[in-house]
Amino acid sequence: MTDTLTPTLLPLGDRGLLIRFAESLSDDANRAAIGFAARVEAAGVRGVVEIVPNLVSVLLRYEPGAIGFDALAGEVRLLVSAPGQPAAGDAEHRVTVHFDGEDLSEVAGLVRLLVADFIAAHNAAPLRVLATGFAPGFIYCGMHPEALVVPRRGVVRRQVPAGTVLFAAGQTAITSTAIPTGWHVIGHTEFRNFDPAAEPPTTVRAGDSVAFVAS
Repeated sequence: MTDTLTPTLLPLGDRGLLIRFAESLSDDANRAAIGFAARVEAAGVRGVVEIVPNLVSVLLRYEPGAIGFDALAGEVRLLVSAPGQPAAGDAEHRVTVHFDGEDLSEVAGLVRLLVADFIAAHNAAPLRVLATGFAPGFIYCGMHPEALVVPRRGVVRRQVPAGTVLFAAGQTAITSTAIPTGWHVIGHTEFRNFDPAAEPPTTVRAGDSVAFVAS
């Protein structure tokens, strides 16, 4: 964890504590959030019933009868300041993509590349899984170099299907359920990170890496 990142602790209702490492996404803040979530999991903190890492924060849901906010905040501060950090999410995933999305040509134009060159640049190196969530099995991957950063669309699509590969804000995302989105659609994949019948229902974790391969 980066030593200069001092998190802000915020109560969420009477059963939640949010540990926020930054106001906006950065590589350091994301790594801090992922690492801290792993540390809490390894520590087995009394009363914590759910650990939810996000892009730059971690939500701890706790049982008030087992631990109070102040006591949990104290445990959090100790974990933040303790030396060493358990590894989190080191699995590698290979995801085959059909680059046939309706926004692909527009995105390539925005970064001043031919479509084939954009695909090559997009797939040039594995991306780190920044977070999962938002919708079941949804995966955020990043970060792309500055030359590939484009804004979100101005108009939200009402729904894209499971397996849609999305692109915006220096990230690539993969849907595992049908969702609305303001991201650019660049392709689709048969890969799904959500099986409600499985335990656990997802296979990809924050901190894993994803290598995208064109079909």
